[in-house]
Amino acid sequence: MKFSSFASGLLALGASLASAAEVVKRASLQQVANFGSNPSGVKMYLYVPNKLATKPAIIVAIHYCSGTAQAFYQGTQYAQLAEKYGYIVIYPESPYKGTCWDVSSPASLTHNGGGNSNSIANMVTYTIKQYGADASKVFVTGTSSGAMMTNVMAATYPELFAAASVYSGISAGCFATGTVNGWNSTCSQGHSIHSQQEWANVVFNMYPGYEGPRPRMMIHHGSADTTLYPQNFNETLKQWAGVFGYTYGQPQQTLSNQPASGWTKYVYGPNLVGAYGTGITHATPMFPQDDLEWFGITGNNNASPSKAAPPATTHAAAVAAPTTTLLACVRPSTAPATPSSAAPAAPAAPASKGGCTVQRWGQCGGNGYTGCTACASSTTCKKMNDWYSQCV
Repeated sequence: MKFSSFASGLLALGASLASAAEVVKRASLQQVANFGSNPSGVKMYLYVPNKLATKPAIIVAIHYCSGTAQAFYQGTQYAQLAEKYGYIVIYPESPYKGTCWDVSSPASLTHNGGGNSNSIANMVTYTIKQYGADASKVFVTGTSSGAMMTNVMAATYPELFAAASVYSGISAGCFATGTVNGWNSTCSQGHSIHSQQEWANVVFNMYPGYEGPRPRMMIHHGSADTTLYPQNFNETLKQWAGVFGYTYGQPQQTLSNQPASGWTKYVYGPNLVGAYGTGITHATPMFPQDDLEWFGITGNNNASPSKAAPPATTHAAAVAAPTTTLLACVRPSTAPATPSSAAPAAPAAPASKGGCTVQRWGQCGGNGYTGCTACASSTTCKKMNDWYSQCV
Protein backbone atom coordinates (compact mmCIF):
# COMPACT_ATOMS: atom_id res chain seq x y z
CA MET A 1 0.00 0.00 0.00
CA LYS A 2 2.79 2.36 0.98
CA PHE A 3 4.73 1.43 -2.15
CA SER A 4 1.67 2.12 -4.28
CA SER A 5 1.29 5.56 -2.73
CA PHE A 6 5.00 6.25 -3.21
CA ALA A 7 4.84 5.20 -6.87
CA SER A 8 1.79 7.37 -7.43
CA GLY A 9 3.64 10.28 -5.91
CA LEU A 10 6.59 9.77 -8.24
CA LEU A 11 4.30 9.67 -11.25
CA ALA A 12 2.61 12.87 -10.14
CA LEU A 13 5.97 14.55 -9.60
CA GLY A 14 7.15 13.42 -13.05
CA ALA A 15 4.02 14.81 -14.67
CA SER A 16 4.48 18.06 -12.80
CA LEU A 17 8.10 18.41 -13.92
CA ALA A 18 7.17 17.59 -17.53
CA SER A 19 4.44 20.22 -17.41
CA ALA A 20 6.84 22.77 -15.94
CA ALA A 21 9.25 22.18 -18.82
CA GLU A 22 6.61 23.16 -21.35
CA VAL A 23 7.23 26.75 -22.42
CA VAL A 24 4.14 27.21 -24.58
CA LYS A 25 0.88 25.47 -25.41
CA ARG A 26 1.46 22.88 -28.10
CA ALA A 27 0.13 22.92 -31.68
CA SER A 28 -0.46 26.69 -31.73
CA LEU A 29 1.65 29.77 -32.32
CA GLN A 30 2.59 31.27 -28.96
CA GLN A 31 4.68 34.28 -27.98
CA VAL A 32 7.61 33.80 -25.61
CA ALA A 33 8.27 36.96 -23.62
CA ASN A 34 11.45 36.14 -21.71
CA PHE A 35 13.92 34.17 -23.78
CA GLY A 36 17.05 35.93 -22.57
CA SER A 37 18.96 38.98 -23.71
CA ASN A 38 17.03 40.82 -26.42
CA PRO A 39 19.03 43.96 -27.18
CA SER A 40 17.08 44.94 -30.30
CA GLY A 41 13.54 44.14 -29.13
CA VAL A 42 12.76 41.31 -31.56
CA LYS A 43 9.62 39.34 -30.64
CA MET A 44 9.79 35.56 -30.34
CA TYR A 45 6.99 33.20 -31.33
CA LEU A 46 7.20 29.45 -30.99
CA TYR A 47 5.39 26.49 -32.51
CA VAL A 48 5.77 23.19 -30.67
CA PRO A 49 3.93 20.27 -32.30
CA ASN A 50 1.72 17.85 -30.40
CA LYS A 51 3.96 15.01 -31.56
CA LEU A 52 7.32 16.38 -30.45
CA ALA A 53 10.32 14.22 -31.28
CA THR A 54 12.88 13.21 -28.69
CA LYS A 55 15.74 15.72 -29.00
CA PRO A 56 13.82 17.61 -31.68
CA ALA A 57 15.31 19.63 -34.51
CA ILE A 58 14.64 23.39 -34.71
CA ILE A 59 13.79 25.51 -37.76
CA VAL A 60 14.01 29.30 -37.51
CA ALA A 61 11.54 30.75 -40.06
CA ILE A 62 12.05 34.46 -40.75
CA HIS A 63 9.33 36.61 -42.34
CA TYR A 64 9.49 39.20 -45.15
CA CYS A 65 9.10 43.02 -45.01
CA SER A 66 5.53 43.93 -43.95
CA GLY A 67 5.17 40.39 -42.59
CA THR A 68 4.71 39.12 -39.06
CA ALA A 69 5.37 35.89 -37.24
CA GLN A 70 1.66 35.10 -37.51
CA ALA A 71 1.58 35.75 -41.26
CA PHE A 72 4.63 33.57 -41.90
CA TYR A 73 3.22 30.84 -39.68
CA GLN A 74 -0.04 30.86 -41.63
CA GLY A 75 1.50 31.37 -45.07
CA THR A 76 4.11 28.60 -44.96
CA GLN A 77 3.98 24.86 -44.25
CA TYR A 78 6.77 24.57 -41.69
CA ALA A 79 4.39 24.31 -38.70
CA GLN A 80 2.10 21.89 -40.51
CA LEU A 81 5.04 19.64 -41.37
CA ALA A 82 6.31 19.89 -37.79
CA GLU A 83 3.37 17.73 -36.72
CA LYS A 84 4.62 14.98 -39.03
CA TYR A 85 8.33 15.24 -38.28
CA GLY A 86 8.34 16.45 -34.68
CA TYR A 87 10.58 19.53 -34.94
CA ILE A 88 10.08 22.96 -33.33
CA VAL A 89 9.65 26.19 -35.32
CA ILE A 90 10.85 29.58 -34.06
CA TYR A 91 9.17 32.56 -35.75
CA PRO A 92 10.99 35.83 -34.94
CA GLU A 93 9.15 39.11 -35.57
CA SER A 94 10.85 42.37 -36.55
CA PRO A 95 10.46 45.27 -34.09
CA TYR A 96 10.50 48.01 -36.75
CA LYS A 97 7.79 49.90 -38.59
CA GLY A 98 7.31 48.08 -41.87
CA THR A 99 8.76 44.95 -40.18
CA CYS A 100 11.86 44.68 -42.34
CA TRP A 101 14.93 43.20 -40.66
CA ASP A 102 18.07 45.06 -39.69
CA VAL A 103 20.65 43.62 -42.07
CA SER A 104 22.47 46.92 -42.44
CA SER A 105 23.93 47.99 -39.07
CA PRO A 106 27.29 46.95 -37.58
CA ALA A 107 25.40 45.60 -34.55
CA SER A 108 23.40 43.11 -36.59
CA LEU A 109 26.28 42.25 -38.93
CA THR A 110 28.60 41.25 -36.08
CA HIS A 111 28.65 38.16 -33.87
CA ASN A 112 27.29 39.17 -30.45
CA GLY A 113 26.98 42.74 -31.72
CA GLY A 114 23.63 43.43 -30.06
CA GLY A 115 21.43 43.67 -33.17
CA ASN A 116 18.56 41.59 -34.55
CA SER A 117 20.87 38.66 -35.29
CA ASN A 118 21.95 38.57 -31.63
CA SER A 119 18.34 38.42 -30.44
CA ILE A 120 17.46 35.59 -32.84
CA ALA A 121 20.54 33.63 -31.77
CA ASN A 122 19.39 33.90 -28.16
CA MET A 123 15.99 32.48 -29.15
CA VAL A 124 17.77 29.43 -30.51
CA THR A 125 19.89 28.80 -27.43
CA TYR A 126 16.83 29.29 -25.20
CA THR A 127 14.77 26.76 -27.17
CA ILE A 128 17.56 24.18 -27.18
CA LYS A 129 17.81 24.42 -23.40
CA GLN A 130 14.08 24.45 -22.65
CA TYR A 131 13.16 21.53 -24.90
CA GLY A 132 16.35 19.48 -24.91
CA ALA A 133 16.56 20.03 -28.66
CA ASP A 134 19.37 18.61 -30.76
CA ALA A 135 21.91 21.43 -31.09
CA SER A 136 23.34 19.75 -34.19
CA LYS A 137 19.98 20.00 -35.98
CA VAL A 138 19.17 23.70 -36.01
CA PHE A 139 18.24 25.27 -39.36
CA VAL A 140 17.21 28.68 -40.67
CA THR A 141 15.13 29.85 -43.62
CA GLY A 142 13.43 33.02 -44.79
CA THR A 143 12.17 34.97 -47.78
CA SER A 144 12.92 38.52 -48.97
CA SER A 145 14.06 40.50 -45.92
CA GLY A 146 13.89 37.21 -44.03
CA ALA A 147 16.23 35.70 -46.62
CA MET A 148 18.65 38.57 -46.07
CA MET A 149 18.56 37.81 -42.35
CA THR A 150 18.99 34.10 -43.05
CA ASN A 151 22.30 34.84 -44.78
CA VAL A 152 23.28 37.14 -41.93
CA MET A 153 22.48 34.46 -39.33
CA ALA A 154 24.56 31.93 -41.25
CA ALA A 155 27.48 34.38 -41.28
CA THR A 156 27.25 35.77 -37.73
CA TYR A 157 26.28 32.59 -35.86
CA PRO A 158 27.68 29.70 -37.93
CA GLU A 159 28.14 27.61 -34.78
CA LEU A 160 24.36 27.51 -34.24
CA PHE A 161 23.14 26.33 -37.65
CA ALA A 162 23.64 23.14 -39.64
CA ALA A 163 21.99 24.39 -42.86
CA ALA A 164 20.05 27.30 -44.35
CA SER A 165 17.59 27.83 -47.20
CA VAL A 166 17.37 31.32 -48.69
CA TYR A 167 14.52 32.69 -50.88
CA SER A 168 14.97 35.96 -52.81
CA GLY A 169 17.73 37.46 -50.70
CA ILE A 170 21.10 39.16 -51.02
CA SER A 171 24.60 38.18 -49.93
CA ALA A 172 25.46 38.63 -46.26
CA GLY A 173 26.69 42.16 -45.61
CA CYS A 174 25.61 43.54 -48.98
CA PHE A 175 22.95 45.77 -47.41
CA ALA A 176 25.38 47.44 -44.99
CA THR A 177 24.65 51.14 -44.56
CA GLY A 178 25.99 51.83 -41.07
CA THR A 179 22.44 52.51 -39.90
CA VAL A 180 19.79 50.34 -38.26
CA ASN A 181 17.23 48.91 -40.70
CA GLY A 182 18.61 50.91 -43.64
CA TRP A 183 17.90 50.41 -47.34
CA ASN A 184 20.76 49.91 -49.81
CA SER A 185 19.62 50.53 -53.39
CA THR A 186 23.05 49.74 -54.82
CA CYS A 187 22.79 46.25 -53.43
CA SER A 188 19.08 45.71 -54.08
CA GLN A 189 19.49 46.63 -57.76
CA GLY A 190 22.34 44.17 -58.22
CA HIS A 191 25.19 46.67 -58.56
CA SER A 192 27.35 45.31 -55.72
CA ILE A 193 29.73 43.14 -57.75
CA HIS A 194 32.73 41.50 -56.08
CA SER A 195 34.92 38.41 -56.36
CA GLN A 196 34.06 35.27 -54.45
CA GLN A 197 37.05 35.82 -52.14
CA GLU A 198 35.98 39.39 -51.38
CA TRP A 199 32.47 38.19 -50.56
CA ALA A 200 33.84 35.33 -48.46
CA ASN A 201 35.94 37.80 -46.48
CA VAL A 202 32.76 39.71 -45.66
CA VAL A 203 31.41 36.54 -44.03
CA PHE A 204 34.66 35.92 -42.16
CA ASN A 205 34.64 39.49 -40.83
CA MET A 206 31.21 39.03 -39.27
CA TYR A 207 32.70 36.55 -36.80
CA PRO A 208 36.45 37.26 -36.67
CA GLY A 209 38.58 34.34 -35.61
CA TYR A 210 35.88 31.70 -36.03
CA GLU A 211 37.26 28.56 -37.68
CA GLY A 212 34.56 25.98 -36.93
CA PRO A 213 31.90 24.39 -39.14
CA ARG A 214 29.57 26.56 -41.21
CA PRO A 215 26.00 25.83 -42.32
CA ARG A 216 25.29 24.29 -45.70
CA MET A 217 23.57 26.85 -47.94
CA MET A 218 20.76 26.54 -50.50
CA ILE A 219 20.00 29.74 -52.45
CA HIS A 220 16.77 30.41 -54.43
CA HIS A 221 16.06 33.38 -56.71
CA GLY A 222 13.80 34.32 -59.61
CA SER A 223 14.85 35.75 -62.97
CA ALA A 224 12.08 38.39 -62.91
CA ASP A 225 12.79 39.79 -59.45
CA THR A 226 12.67 43.61 -59.63
CA THR A 227 12.92 44.14 -55.86
CA LEU A 228 16.19 42.34 -55.17
CA TYR A 229 17.55 42.00 -58.68
CA PRO A 230 18.65 38.56 -59.97
CA GLN A 231 22.33 39.55 -59.96
CA ASN A 232 22.09 39.09 -56.20
CA PHE A 233 21.68 35.35 -56.83
CA ASN A 234 25.06 35.31 -58.54
CA GLU A 235 26.73 37.38 -55.83
CA THR A 236 25.32 35.18 -53.07
CA LEU A 237 26.57 32.04 -54.82
CA LYS A 238 29.96 33.71 -55.18
CA GLN A 239 30.01 34.46 -51.46
CA TRP A 240 29.31 30.96 -50.24
CA ALA A 241 31.41 29.37 -52.99
CA GLY A 242 34.28 31.42 -51.62
CA VAL A 243 33.51 30.40 -48.05
CA PHE A 244 33.44 26.67 -48.88
CA GLY A 245 36.26 26.64 -51.41
CA TYR A 246 34.19 25.95 -54.53
CA THR A 247 34.74 27.79 -57.80
CA TYR A 248 31.84 30.09 -58.67
CA GLY A 249 30.43 29.31 -62.12
CA GLN A 250 31.65 25.70 -62.05
CA PRO A 251 28.93 23.64 -60.36
CA GLN A 252 29.38 19.88 -60.23
CA GLN A 253 25.84 19.34 -61.54
CA THR A 254 23.20 21.36 -63.38
CA LEU A 255 19.71 19.89 -62.94
CA SER A 256 16.79 21.09 -65.08
CA ASN A 257 13.27 21.47 -63.69
CA GLN A 258 14.34 21.13 -60.07
CA PRO A 259 12.92 21.79 -57.54
CA ALA A 260 9.99 22.55 -59.90
CA SER A 261 9.23 23.10 -63.56
CA GLY A 262 11.05 26.16 -64.91
CA TRP A 263 13.73 26.03 -62.22
CA THR A 264 17.37 24.99 -62.58
CA LYS A 265 19.49 23.67 -59.73
CA TYR A 266 23.23 24.30 -59.59
CA VAL A 267 24.89 21.80 -57.26
CA TYR A 268 28.36 22.93 -56.24
CA GLY A 269 28.78 20.14 -53.72
CA PRO A 270 27.36 18.98 -50.38
CA ASN A 271 27.57 22.48 -48.90
CA LEU A 272 26.16 24.74 -51.62
CA VAL A 273 23.22 24.55 -54.02
CA GLY A 274 21.62 27.31 -56.07
CA ALA A 275 18.12 27.23 -57.59
CA TYR A 276 17.14 29.76 -60.28
CA GLY A 277 13.54 30.15 -61.43
CA THR A 278 12.84 31.43 -64.95
CA GLY A 279 10.08 34.04 -64.95
CA ILE A 280 9.81 33.98 -61.16
CA THR A 281 9.29 37.37 -59.48
CA HIS A 282 10.30 38.48 -55.99
CA ALA A 283 7.35 36.46 -54.66
CA THR A 284 9.37 33.27 -54.95
CA PRO A 285 7.43 30.12 -54.06
CA MET A 286 8.92 28.27 -51.12
CA PHE A 287 9.65 24.54 -51.23
CA PRO A 288 9.36 23.32 -47.63
CA GLN A 289 9.64 19.62 -48.47
CA ASP A 290 12.81 20.34 -50.41
CA ASP A 291 14.07 22.35 -47.43
CA LEU A 292 13.43 19.49 -45.02
CA GLU A 293 15.40 17.16 -47.26
CA TRP A 294 18.24 19.69 -47.49
CA PHE A 295 18.22 20.04 -43.71
CA GLY A 296 18.37 16.27 -43.27
CA ILE A 297 15.06 16.11 -41.41
CA THR A 298 13.76 13.90 -44.23
CA GLY A 299 15.55 11.92 -46.92
CA ASN A 300 19.20 10.97 -46.81
CA ASN A 301 20.84 14.37 -46.55
CA ASN A 302 22.34 14.06 -43.09
CA ALA A 303 25.60 15.78 -43.92
CA SER A 304 27.15 17.73 -41.08
CA PRO A 305 28.04 21.40 -41.35
CA SER A 306 31.35 21.85 -43.12
CA LYS A 307 34.44 23.80 -42.27
CA ALA A 308 35.05 26.72 -44.57
CA ALA A 309 37.98 26.78 -46.91
CA PRO A 310 40.85 28.80 -45.47
CA PRO A 311 40.78 32.32 -46.89
CA ALA A 312 43.31 33.20 -49.52
CA THR A 313 43.96 36.46 -47.70
CA THR A 314 43.61 37.68 -44.15
CA HIS A 315 40.16 38.65 -42.91
CA ALA A 316 40.54 42.28 -43.86
CA ALA A 317 37.45 44.15 -45.04
CA ALA A 318 36.57 42.95 -48.50
CA VAL A 319 35.70 46.41 -49.76
CA ALA A 320 36.94 49.76 -48.53
CA ALA A 321 34.31 51.10 -46.14
CA PRO A 322 33.43 54.56 -44.84
CA THR A 323 34.19 54.96 -41.14
CA THR A 324 30.47 54.88 -40.34
CA THR A 325 29.87 51.41 -41.78
CA LEU A 326 31.04 47.92 -41.02
CA LEU A 327 31.12 46.89 -44.67
CA ALA A 328 30.53 48.64 -47.94
CA CYS A 329 28.81 47.47 -51.09
CA VAL A 330 29.66 50.15 -53.62
CA ARG A 331 28.67 50.58 -57.24
CA PRO A 332 31.55 49.47 -59.49
CA SER A 333 33.11 52.12 -61.70
CA THR A 334 32.67 49.94 -64.76
CA ALA A 335 29.81 47.79 -65.95
CA PRO A 336 29.78 44.38 -64.25
CA ALA A 337 31.02 41.46 -66.26
CA THR A 338 28.48 38.94 -67.44
CA PRO A 339 28.41 36.00 -65.02
CA SER A 340 29.49 32.56 -66.11
CA SER A 341 26.97 30.62 -68.13
CA ALA A 342 26.63 28.26 -65.17
CA ALA A 343 24.96 31.02 -63.20
CA PRO A 344 22.34 33.04 -65.11
CA ALA A 345 22.99 36.68 -65.90
CA ALA A 346 20.72 39.26 -64.32
CA PRO A 347 18.19 40.89 -66.67
CA ALA A 348 18.28 44.57 -67.41
CA ALA A 349 16.45 46.94 -65.11
CA PRO A 350 12.91 47.92 -66.11
CA ALA A 351 13.04 50.52 -68.87
CA SER A 352 10.28 52.73 -67.50
CA LYS A 353 7.53 53.01 -64.94
CA GLY A 354 4.77 52.66 -67.49
CA GLY A 355 3.26 49.54 -68.96
CA CYS A 356 4.34 47.15 -66.23
CA THR A 357 2.83 45.72 -63.07
CA VAL A 358 4.42 44.80 -59.77
CA GLN A 359 3.20 41.56 -58.18
CA ARG A 360 2.39 41.18 -54.47
CA TRP A 361 5.43 41.75 -52.21
CA GLY A 362 7.39 43.44 -55.02
CA GLN A 363 8.94 46.92 -54.75
CA CYS A 364 6.83 49.78 -56.13
CA GLY A 365 8.59 52.92 -54.90
CA GLY A 366 11.28 54.54 -52.75
CA ASN A 367 14.16 56.99 -53.01
CA GLY A 368 16.27 56.13 -56.04
CA TYR A 369 13.81 53.51 -57.30
CA THR A 370 13.18 53.65 -61.08
CA GLY A 371 11.09 50.53 -61.66
CA CYS A 372 7.39 49.80 -62.01
CA THR A 373 5.01 51.58 -59.66
CA ALA A 374 1.64 50.03 -60.57
CA CYS A 375 0.63 47.20 -58.24
CA ALA A 376 -1.21 44.08 -59.34
CA SER A 377 -4.94 43.81 -58.83
CA SER A 378 -6.05 43.56 -55.17
CA THR A 379 -2.75 45.01 -53.91
CA THR A 380 -1.68 48.57 -53.12
CA CYS A 381 1.68 50.30 -52.90
CA LYS A 382 2.51 50.77 -49.21
CA LYS A 383 5.44 52.90 -48.00
CA MET A 384 7.69 50.94 -45.63
CA ASN A 385 10.38 53.61 -45.30
CA ASP A 386 11.89 56.40 -47.40
CA TRP A 387 13.78 53.90 -49.54
CA TYR A 388 11.25 51.15 -49.97
CA SER A 389 7.56 50.83 -50.84
CA GLN A 390 5.97 47.42 -51.43
CA CYS A 391 2.83 46.03 -53.06
CA VAL A 392 0.76 44.42 -50.31
